[in-house]
Amino acid sequence: LKLREIWAIRIRLQLAGSTRDLAMFNLAIDSKLRACDLTRLRVSDVCHGSRVAARATVMQQKTQRPVQFEITEQTRASVEAWIQAAALASGDYLFPSRIHGSPHVSTRQYARLVHRWIRSIGLDDAAYGTHTMRRTKASLIYRRTKNLRAVQLLLGHSKLEST
Repeated sequence: LKLREIWAIRIRLQLAGSTRDLAMFNLAIDSKLRACDLTRLRVSDVCHGSRVAARATVMQQKTQRPVQFEITEQTRASVEAWIQAAALASGDYLFPSRIHGSPHVSTRQYARLVHRWIRSIGLDDAAYGTHTMRRTKASLIYRRTKNLRAVQLLLGHSKLEST
């Protein structure tokens, strides 16, 4: 996604009052996590006490390696608003499921949300998916710096070739 498309989605989510979706969208962009890792985040993964931290470290499910990411001020505000609105406790999943049998939003549900966000700004959602969210910030940083090694570290890739 380009910067103006990110802002278009953010503004639509804010105007719609979609607190959860805005927090999820912002955190997906900032964290660069895979869908399986994003949906399994717990409040304690991003919070220190009642405040959302400026940095978080999460163990990736696929690689079993920790990855650290920065949480921007805008994302911290949206995540704090979501935690407060949903009355979530420290051990709760950050994005709990509304379905009784599932503890957190599924990756499939997250994929449906991503497609809805993309469609809302008039783009063809067939060309975008959950991995788009993971790559967005990395591609913006690469365009600005041309530093592939930095992008490799941000995405938690062990090999430069996969980056």
